[in-house]
Amino acid sequence: QVQLVESGGGLAQAGGSLRLSCAASGRTFSRNAMGWFRQAPGKEREFVAGISWSGGTTYYGDSVKGRFSISRDNVKNTVYLQMNSLKPEDTTVYYCAARLTSVPSPRPHEYTYWGQGTQVTVSS
Repeated sequence: QVQLVESGGGLAQAGGSLRLSCAASGRTFSRNAMGWFRQAPGKEREFVAGISWSGGTTYYGDSVKGRFSISRDNVKNTVYLQMNSLKPEDTTVYYCAARLTSVPSPRPHEYTYWGQGTQVTVSS
């Protein structure tokens, strides 16, 4: 079992930055690939970024490439999402997820554990 708790969401202006954190507890964190997703009301869950257990492999959704950066600290059992050049269309709830393998995936159904989500609002 893995418990995930997101933090760092809030209000930012367009062009600004926020950093989300996801603290993990429970079973060994360092062997799990991690992902960030987001979901707006009435829409499907969208892949934002993923990172391998070692941190050596990262993937990004097309809408955030070049603006967002995912990283992890396996000592602190925490994964981060640095969001720069924020746009109003980035406004939604962001979720952290853990996969039972070492390689990330863009498909939400391949993740087993999910956090409760954190709201990000970007004003124009």
